[in-house]
Amino acid sequence: MSHAIIASIYEAKLIAWSKARTEPIKVVFENVKYEPADGETYLRAFMLPGETASSTLAGDHRAFIGVYQVSIVAPANSGKTKTNPLVVELTALFRLYARDTKSGFTVVAMSPVEQGPGITDAATYMVPLSFQYRADTGS
Repeated sequence: MSHAIIASIYEAKLIAWSKARTEPIKVVFENVKYEPADGETYLRAFMLPGETASSTLAGDHRAFIGVYQVSIVAPANSGKTKTNPLVVELTALFRLYARDTKSGFTVVAMSPVEQGPGITDAATYMVPLSFQYRADTGS
């Protein structure tokens, strides 16, 4: 249940950021089909939940740990002119140790945003960005 809350927190954060940009960018979430316009750059966001742990013998603690990934998808052969500025913006958006809260549930970015290697196919160039998160609850 709480990984779902974490996903909703980060999805809302991405949507708000996109709408506030001078040039909004489409954000596509898991299990949503999307056909981009010719030449369009957009984002794909994924929740990669890890284990749910407990640090108490009473079982009254839960630690929700995982990775959140945002992939920048640009047209193939467009170089890095579209992706590099977005890497900078998204790194600033998901700051290390940033605390985001919804309905009393707080999640923390536990690692800096890390850029993975660019992945090229016939139609797109994708740059994955990810960071680790953690949320602790008690009953």
